[in-house]
Amino acid sequence: MSRPLSLISLFCAFVLFLATPSQRAFAQGFFLTPIPNSPFSGVVNIERTMVRNDGSVIQVKSIQNVARDSLGRVHNEMRTFVPILSSETPQLLRIHLYDPHTRISTNIDVPKRTFWTTTLNHPPATEPPSIRFAAPDGNAPANDFTQQEDLGIRDFEGVAAHGMRQTQIVAVSGGKEVQLVDEYWYSQDLRVNLMVKHVDPRKGTITMTVTQISRTEPDPTAFDVPEGYTQPGPHPAAQKAN
Repeated sequence: MSRPLSLISLFCAFVLFLATPSQRAFAQGFFLTPIPNSPFSGVVNIERTMVRNDGSVIQVKSIQNVARDSLGRVHNEMRTFVPILSSETPQLLRIHLYDPHTRISTNIDVPKRTFWTTTLNHPPATEPPSIRFAAPDGNAPANDFTQQEDLGIRDFEGVAAHGMRQTQIVAVSGGKEVQLVDEYWYSQDLRVNLMVKHVDPRKGTITMTVTQISRTEPDPTAFDVPEGYTQPGPHPAAQKAN
């Protein structure tokens, strides 16, 4: 089930920018395939357990609203992390829009009320890349130390998904070994992973689960830049993604 990485989204790649002592962080990573004739929307619930260098554990959560219309246009959010027991709604920081017909990728900075666009040289993948975090280099082929397990079919709010689990034993200092586990549940119908889980005893656990799944046409305004936002110019990060 190995698939190429997208030019505009590294599936389940979490980049953390600690913003305050309350352990807020920037959450990013759900890959939403830009395919036509399969409208879909949902809420991605993200939970992360992080192991600090001193052995203490931090538990945080976030959400992402995602949507795809019949034209294949996608709407994907990025929000802060908040403490796991918090009732606070994670702050919306960025919105990513993509139109497969024009190959225009739009990134919206919500706090600054600005946006920038870039046209991709190549379209992104039409299926999410498989997760290979268990491999030492993050994308290595399976080997004698890796086991693949077929988990069968599971129902996610009426949508069937096929589960796979990859387990790998990795040597660490002191002659010890740790077991790294990646699990993902892929919906062939929606062409997205409805659940992803990565476990690394040294660093913690990441779980993303899609909920509130709807197969109806999303609000068309979700694929537009909000009124009042300005375009100061091409963003350096957007240029590099091209």
